[in-house]
Amino acid sequence: MSAGWVLPEDVLSGAPSYTPQPAELADLELLLTGAFTPLSSLPTRADLTAIVTRGQLADGTRWPLPVSLQVPGDLLDGIDLGNPLQRALIVTDTEGAPVAAVDVVDAWPTRDGMSGIGGPVRRIGEPAHGPFRALRHTPQQVRDQLPDGRVVGVVVDRPLHRPQLAQIVHATRTLQAHLVVMIPVAEPDRDGLSPEALVRCVLAARDRLPPATIVTVPLRRRRNEVRDALARARVAQAYGVTHLLAGGPTLSGGGPRVLVPRELAYDGRDGQWRGRDDIPLRNQRAPLSDSELDDLLDRGFPLPEWHTPPAVAKELARARPPRRHRGLVVFFTGLSGSGKSTVARGAAAALREVGERTVTVLDGDIVRRELSAGLGFSKADRDANIRRVGWVAAEIARHHGLAICCPIAPYALARADARQMARAAGAGFVLVWVATPLAVCEQRDRKGLYAKARAGKVTGMTGVDDPYEEPTDADLVLDTSSRTVDDSVELVLAYLEEHGWVERARLPA
Repeated sequence: MSAGWVLPEDVLSGAPSYTPQPAELADLELLLTGAFTPLSSLPTRADLTAIVTRGQLADGTRWPLPVSLQVPGDLLDGIDLGNPLQRALIVTDTEGAPVAAVDVVDAWPTRDGMSGIGGPVRRIGEPAHGPFRALRHTPQQVRDQLPDGRVVGVVVDRPLHRPQLAQIVHATRTLQAHLVVMIPVAEPDRDGLSPEALVRCVLAARDRLPPATIVTVPLRRRRNEVRDALARARVAQAYGVTHLLAGGPTLSGGGPRVLVPRELAYDGRDGQWRGRDDIPLRNQRAPLSDSELDDLLDRGFPLPEWHTPPAVAKELARARPPRRHRGLVVFFTGLSGSGKSTVARGAAAALREVGERTVTVLDGDIVRRELSAGLGFSKADRDANIRRVGWVAAEIARHHGLAICCPIAPYALARADARQMARAAGAGFVLVWVATPLAVCEQRDRKGLYAKARAGKVTGMTGVDDPYEEPTDADLVLDTSSRTVDDSVELVLAYLEEHGWVERARLPA
């Protein structure tokens, strides 16, 4: 699969363009830098079939990991796969700047109007690396700087505490190797810790590591343990790693020439490196679990020095302040007339009296007028509306504000996206389902919408001729048909206090 192709600039300037999902952009960056060697092109349909069935490309080159790029099918209408001068596609980053050109030699329909594409790629324009640019090196640049001999690599996707630091040191010294620390920066970690905060946490532990090469890598999670291991192994090999410290399955033939033997293998079950016969290498206190660490940070308690170096603890406390100071999205969902807006406004008023955070209410009607003007009530438009609400709310919470949202939000996937956006911003998310029965909502019918829907004057009315997917993941369930507004507001405030988001003593009586 050769990537050696050249097109005139006027051809590229007239080519269609597309901004892929962040995960696809991360894979494309690895492909462009050579971190996916020997892969040098986007796999074709035949390549993907061969990868899944035989662990190799169609030409027999060993490659175990599916890599794909999907674009809207109608974007390919102007591309002629048989004409090299009419099959270029420009890939842009999230800000619309061109980053690569794809010579689309193969395309095939996938789902929901999207198509997969395959073919050679080449970089155009300068890559935008964002924060910590000095740590973003290509595999070739890293290999050129490595000393001769063994190289231990570790992918650090969580902050390093003393147990992990001690065993990284132990492994490096045992193998008499140079250390390469690879920090994934394609997305926030599983707990919403931003890539920048993760890098700061790792740098804070630098003085407790052996001499090391530290590099940021656009590795993203594939949500599949085996594929994650394969991706990390291949990327580590490209960066010159000969021995990889890795959690999860240890895979042979998929990356570095030799993996660290079991006595130095990381065990993700409890967060420590284990010795022979599954016994911890050092006879010390058991490390704190992730949930224990989260609880200490949530409550604003200091992390114990025996477990976490003070410099790392300081960075973690900056990145994850106590819940009462952290950003929060309170997301009300329910049928029209359920009382969600009334309860939301009551909760907002009480929280504004406290004054600990700025409070922003994103009411369904106001959002429709100011943020989502022009959108209709099809499923696609409803989803787009909730995505906009979720994005704005997450940005408010990113800056430690409190966003209270109260759209109908009838679809579970859109609500899940809103939750994920909040978590990716390092904020909390509380889903409140105002589960007032439809019959009660129709009786109230303050806006007359149900009457119009029953009379056939409007269509797409949630609960009448459009479904409402009842939440299975609600943090709090209210029914305003059986309690007053004041009681409902009190339940919301009590939940927030119980879970540490507000201080009860400061709430108005």
